[in-house]
Amino acid sequence: MSEKNDKILAVDDSNFEAEVLKSELPVLVDFWAPWCGPCRAVAPIVHEMATEYDGRLKVVKIDVDQAQNVAMKYRIMSIPTLAVFKNGDVAGLIIGAQPKKRIAQMVDKAL
Repeated sequence: MSEKNDKILAVDDSNFEAEVLKSELPVLVDFWAPWCGPCRAVAPIVHEMATEYDGRLKVVKIDVDQAQNVAMKYRIMSIPTLAVFKNGDVAGLIIGAQPKKRIAQMVDKAL
């Protein structure tokens, strides 16, 4: 599976506010880095969720090496970290690679 998915938007410090905090839809944010093995393990799950929740959930990926201001603001200490933002606030947070069921439960709570 490639890193490219037209349902997943790459976000960085410059567009985080517009794409995540001001989003009409809840947003699943995947904080990751290319060198992170567990991040690569969770990537297919994030891609599946982008497809399954299309129209109800926005899915974005943030490379913490490229978006250090956002990573610091939200105190991202380990990756992968998956967060659901709703109305500009963190509505759920999972740290580390987790099964799809656990991620879906967090997302469903925010919808």
